[in-house]
Amino acid sequence: MRKLVLLTMLAPVIIALAGCGRSDNSPASGSGADGVAGWVFASGKRPSRAEYAALAASCRQGAVRSAQGKPLEACLADLGLRKE
Repeated sequence: MRKLVLLTMLAPVIIALAGCGRSDNSPASGSGADGVAGWVFASGKRPSRAEYAALAASCRQGAVRSAQGKPLEACLADLGLRKE
C-alpha cells in the first residue's frame, strides 16, 4: 500500500521531468541557416534566415527556370543575391 501511495505521488513529478529534456532547436540539415552569412541583396540589405531559406529552397526544387542545372550560388545570383 505504501509503495502505491509513493508511486502515485511521484508519477506527476516523473512525467514533468520527462518533458524537461533538451529541445531540438538546431536548424535542420540543409536548411541553409548557416548559409546566410556573406549574402546580400542588390540593395545591400542582408536577407533574413527565412528569406534565404525560401530562395534556396526554390533553387533546389527547380522553381527558377533560368537557373535549372546551375549551382546554388548561380541560382541565388539570378534571384538578386550576391556574395559580399
